[in-house]
Amino acid sequence: MQLTPAVAAINTQQKLGSLIVATLLVGWAVYIVAHLKRRDALPPGSEIELAPNRRPYLDDDAMEGPRLTSTLGWALLLLIVVALGLPAYWMKEPTRQKQANHGFDERAAHRGFLLFQPADSPIPPGNVGHFGCAGCHGSAGQGGSTKFSVSDPTDPTRPPRQVEWTVPPLNTAALRYTDDQIRAVLVYGRQGTPMPAWGVAGGGPMNDQQITDLVQYLHLLAKRQNPAKLKAEAAQQYGTDGKALFNGYCARCHTKGYSFGEPDVTAGGAFGPNLTDGDAVRQFPDPGGRTQVDFVTIGAVTDPPAKLDEPAKPYGKAYGVRGVMGYDGGGMPFFGKLLGPDQIRAIVDYERTL
Repeated sequence: MQLTPAVAAINTQQKLGSLIVATLLVGWAVYIVAHLKRRDALPPGSEIELAPNRRPYLDDDAMEGPRLTSTLGWALLLLIVVALGLPAYWMKEPTRQKQANHGFDERAAHRGFLLFQPADSPIPPGNVGHFGCAGCHGSAGQGGSTKFSVSDPTDPTRPPRQVEWTVPPLNTAALRYTDDQIRAVLVYGRQGTPMPAWGVAGGGPMNDQQITDLVQYLHLLAKRQNPAKLKAEAAQQYGTDGKALFNGYCARCHTKGYSFGEPDVTAGGAFGPNLTDGDAVRQFPDPGGRTQVDFVTIGAVTDPPAKLDEPAKPYGKAYGVRGVMGYDGGGMPFFGKLLGPDQIRAIVDYERTL
């Protein structure tokens, strides 16, 4: 999958500027060559009669007649161009910054697209290279699988074994996580999973600009999704079956071994916390779990929950009864853009029975 050529190409202003510079250079070259040829063609001393300040010029009648009319006509024409051109230019000024930001984001997304490609991709890597994300997450971020070695922490003598790990899709990552959350996962990875640390701060090979470009590419993938359609598909596939919805959207983080087909205790905790033995109720003790519904809808994003697109909570901010934000907004995603209120309520009701 390759982005439109316009994303990678120089923009219109750069093309126009390059054309003007090229025209000036060519014009100067032609003028110099013509002037030198004319100079060589004139005999010495001819400048006495041919110099511009020695040649007879127009008389008063000609100066104040056709010549003056022509000059005034050109002046009027140029005045009209200025009078119409400046307002026309300023009419676009309010949107100029918005368009500049859009172009900046498109170029960043294209660089992220190149970074995302597998190492053996036939797509030219440009000056950013291919880092192989698509090898696990799919060519369009649709998800996939990979081999991974897992060990038994309760038995250090037992050798690691290889499993087939289901890799999550990334084409909806920006519909589930804030930019800070995505960036934290990219930079530091997820220990105990096939996701390595990619950022320099986490010991990986990508600098901050490359991480930002990848985040922008994930936004581009998310823009190609239709949240209303995703909600309808979830409703059609799972209905209001809380257990099925939990397995489809929550078990990867909250159930150990779920990602490689060997689930341990349902909701017993893995990357996400334990939700069994009444932990969910103790965390969100209000009757009916309204605050838990808000938390699943909004995730670790706002305080109090208000909008899905608000900035992440600051480090150390509390939520629920015992929750404290971890890295850059915490790990809990929001599901309000993927699931309808009935599905989220079904998940919460199920979790509160565990």
